[in-house]
Amino acid sequence: MIFEGRAHKYGRDVDTDVIIPARYLNTSDPDELAGHCMEDIDSGFIGRVKPGDIIVAGENFGCGSSREQAPVAIKAAGVACVVAASFARIFYRNAINIGLPILVCPEAVRETGTGDELRVDLDAGEVENVTKGRTYAADRFPGFMQEIVAAGGLMNRVRQRMAEK
Repeated sequence: MIFEGRAHKYGRDVDTDVIIPARYLNTSDPDELAGHCMEDIDSGFIGRVKPGDIIVAGENFGCGSSREQAPVAIKAAGVACVVAASFARIFYRNAINIGLPILVCPEAVRETGTGDELRVDLDAGEVENVTKGRTYAADRFPGFMQEIVAAGGLMNRVRQRMAEK
């Protein structure tokens, strides 16, 4: 899976409360959640993000509460992938479960600025900063996790596997 888009860069410890504020958790509608994605940390995010764009962030992205709505909001906002120096464990798993591609790549995070054009090859585990002409090695997912993300999430992958049998 290859994604190409513009970087939206954030710092470390971006928690789920700023990814999707608790006041919007009375809905499970992905489109409604998307409309409030990142608004408490970046009120203009929804107006700037385009389908295929990439969030780049420092250490511990997705820390805080275990709300699955955080990766749902990001994915529904059109973000193709999140590249971070590290992820909170529960966010990492929730992202995989809903089919949001994520990559750990601290070097790319350090050298990427907001607006840089990125190309992410999930299968190869590479992040290319097209703007700066640099390519970085990222932690690759094992095959079974790549299958979950490619299927659009864990439940979709389970349905595929059941249909195969």
